[in-house]
Amino acid sequence: MADDRRLPTSPDTLVVFSDLNCSFAHLGVHRLHESRARLGLVGKLWFDHRAFPLELFNREVNQRPGVDSEIATVGALEPDAGWRLWQGPDWTYPVTMLPPLEAVQAAKAQSWQASEELDRALRRAFWADGRCISLRHEILDVAAKTGVVDVTALAEALDDGRARAAVMAQFAAAENDRVNCSPHVFLADGTNAANPGVDVSWVNGGFGVGFPVIAKDDPTAYEPLLRRAAELAGV
Repeated sequence: MADDRRLPTSPDTLVVFSDLNCSFAHLGVHRLHESRARLGLVGKLWFDHRAFPLELFNREVNQRPGVDSEIATVGALEPDAGWRLWQGPDWTYPVTMLPPLEAVQAAKAQSWQASEELDRALRRAFWADGRCISLRHEILDVAAKTGVVDVTALAEALDDGRARAAVMAQFAAAENDRVNCSPHVFLADGTNAANPGVDVSWVNGGFGVGFPVIAKDDPTAYEPLLRRAAELAGV
């Protein structure tokens, strides 16, 4: 497992492969944060967010009809995560998530906390506030509002593209079904779970045509993963 590029580089981190334009990832990241706080592990365990860029896997924009069809179903599982149907004109909807995914990677150079807080704030900005987070100025404004991200340093990183290589390396590590979906969580000992706690199927057509039905939902599914990571880290 030492050469497994999907795993954390230290036992006190949980790798989370996901896309920002993925309702199940928004649900999962919210539950990860809430579960970590509930278990008293804030500041002891960290989330290493890695890119699972759906637009690269699918070779197209993540279809808005599919995304919209998920909101009522997935949002009802955790309303406090923040959800709203897109209210702006169609031409203001994000066509790519690569810039904000890069920003989350770039923020890691500042701290795990900066990366975590930026990731969560970008998700809420898109899902709850309807902001086009593929735009540079939106990313930087969201970053400023976290209170923990050095916006000047982040802007420099975005402008010279230093984090694009990390996004592409993570995409490569996830290819060939090595990462199953967004979200997929990995621990340092190889323990992993895809879309933890949620079983979903599509009715009357696939993504973008039909609609999702949740067959099973366990909102506590992240707690065993966090407890195992705490054991590995000795915290």
